[in-house]
Amino acid sequence: MRDGKHRAVVLLSGGMDSCVCAALARRDYATAAVHISYGQRTEQRERLAFDRVCERLGISDRLVARNEALRAVGGSALTDPRIAVPEAAEIGREVPVTYVPFRNAHLLAVAVSWAEVLGAEKIYIGAVEQDSSGYPDCRPAYYRAYNEVIKAGTKEGRIEIVTPLIGMRKSEIVRLGLELNAPFDLTWSCYSREDSACGVCDSCVLRLQAFHQVGAADPIPYAELVQRA
Repeated sequence: MRDGKHRAVVLLSGGMDSCVCAALARRDYATAAVHISYGQRTEQRERLAFDRVCERLGISDRLVARNEALRAVGGSALTDPRIAVPEAAEIGREVPVTYVPFRNAHLLAVAVSWAEVLGAEKIYIGAVEQDSSGYPDCRPAYYRAYNEVIKAGTKEGRIEIVTPLIGMRKSEIVRLGLELNAPFDLTWSCYSREDSACGVCDSCVLRLQAFHQVGAADPIPYAELVQRA
């Protein structure tokens, strides 16, 4: 424990959902944040968002790691430059090409290992099932199964993954983040650009819709044509 609080690790990509998770964890636990780059298109911008969000929330315990396997495996528009990032309108009912195969298992493995070292009892991850792109590693059953792996494969088996946003709509996440004063202005969600958000990829569109639904302005910069629209 630190300052009388139990410890938690939050997986902080630098995106909107993980930022709200970090604010929740910071409210209730002595929080450490882990960020993992895996060769994604916007990895530099996401790393910058991670650092800035941690600074704003006062999270000083940080771990930055790199996963080379996911880029080498490929198979995703986020890690393979030969695969174009589709616009949201092009995505159908099947799992889209922006899915990074089994990514969250890789990220969680690092978080669990660090949690063991720190003596943390919770791992926060901003997985969302309702308004997601249909990624299979964002389903509640996935995290129930992963928690069983942790019980069997760690020294004390007491670490638990928590997914406080998994059943929420994106608009509900935005509303919660505003209540928590989460630093949305420092986050980055775009799949394809690092200068200004494209506004047309699935992640951007879901984000913009969520802010519109709660009657709030999204504070990050978007491409000029998106701003005019």
